[in-house]
Amino acid sequence: MMEKESRRLVNCATLPICLVLIGLVYATFFHSNDTILESWGNLSSEKINIDAVDPQEFLLRRLVRGDDRVQLDSNGFSCRADVHTQVCVANKPVRIYNKGLTVYVPSDSDQPQVKRIVKPYARLEDETAMKRVSPVQILHGNNTIDPPTCNFTHNVTAVVFSSKGFTGNVFHEFNEIIIPLFITTRHFRSRVRFVITDFELWWVQKYNRCLSHLSAYEVINPGTDDGSVHCFPGAVIGLTYHDNLALNSTDIPGGYSMFDFKQFLKESYNLKINHVSEIQKPMLMLISRRKTRRFLNEDKMVEMIMELGFQITRVEPEWMYNLDEFAEVVNSCSVMLGAHGAGLTNEIFLPTGAVMVQVVPLQNEWAATTYYGGPAKEMGVRYLEYKIEPEESSLFDTYGKDHPVFTDPKSIISKGYYAFRSVYLDQDLKINLERFKKTLIEAKKIVESSTPIN
Repeated sequence: MMEKESRRLVNCATLPICLVLIGLVYATFFHSNDTILESWGNLSSEKINIDAVDPQEFLLRRLVRGDDRVQLDSNGFSCRADVHTQVCVANKPVRIYNKGLTVYVPSDSDQPQVKRIVKPYARLEDETAMKRVSPVQILHGNNTIDPPTCNFTHNVTAVVFSSKGFTGNVFHEFNEIIIPLFITTRHFRSRVRFVITDFELWWVQKYNRCLSHLSAYEVINPGTDDGSVHCFPGAVIGLTYHDNLALNSTDIPGGYSMFDFKQFLKESYNLKINHVSEIQKPMLMLISRRKTRRFLNEDKMVEMIMELGFQITRVEPEWMYNLDEFAEVVNSCSVMLGAHGAGLTNEIFLPTGAVMVQVVPLQNEWAATTYYGGPAKEMGVRYLEYKIEPEESSLFDTYGKDHPVFTDPKSIISKGYYAFRSVYLDQDLKINLERFKKTLIEAKKIVESSTPIN
């Protein structure tokens, strides 16, 4: 009886402490953006009781596994690389020297300084893309020369990545930057600061809503001056990449999925339509291309689409530059229709239950499925494709049916990407309206019978 009474006293005594700890954890992990933004004016006054809980160390640790986690725990720094990306994590104070893009990571041991070069863009396998990405030099360990003195001291983790590579193409912008950035930083709950190398102002402005929903702090452009030193309590250099327009929820801190990413986009762009059934009359978006893979009989296609009972909005490439407005337009559509190409990436803004119809040019089957068809399912979007016949391609008139372009496509493809591109990506399309009509009727039936599933 005495023992039970004693335990009750201990529980009562520790209850206030438990409540304090719970409050600290809640405040740390579930800070609203508004609370963080209010603290901008006095960043130096933000203090965390490290003895009670070290949120940064915990959150950084979640980015690594296995031997990488052991290494991070033992010396505060670890790097990993795969075919797509390099990611280095430091859970101790670092200094980022703008001049030469150098990151200084100290060591607790007498380990001599080791230099590592990282290009923080998630397309390592593509030489053309990586030529456009500036290297970041990481110096880990102790040196006889002290690192440069801090000019600016921050109290949140730095995340370093490049806005170059294949930016200018919306598929690559989402695939190699925005989705990897979400995977890498969402679990920090906005308590990170982005250091964007190869700084492209237009890109930062285009994706400002995404950036501001992942970080409560202004981005740092290390190219604005060549001498300042920014000091952070930890850093991530590079972004985690999973697959084409994909998130692997089992390999993400917090277990985020494509559903969570779409929810993030809805919040970022204030998208109102959750499910296609909320759209009263089916609205079809036709992506109109100007240079390659053009619909040569586009006006006739529009007439047929309207005859089938669709409202239609025809969009051209320049519409997509203002993502703040364009995302809302896409979200109001029941069906997206376009030839294989980067514009189809915008399927990511379609409401659940909507349909994406991809017109697949000759010899583009693999890319069509890999880049857009496969990811559509995870987005909650129904996918239909219309594979053209040889007679529907401009290549038919250019080369004739007996040319190797038709009879032996492998002989063209074997010459490399540029040979493939000059033929199969540069073709235009004259759609067989009667044959294509069946695909549109199917799309209309899908959206009209679609109902939300709780």
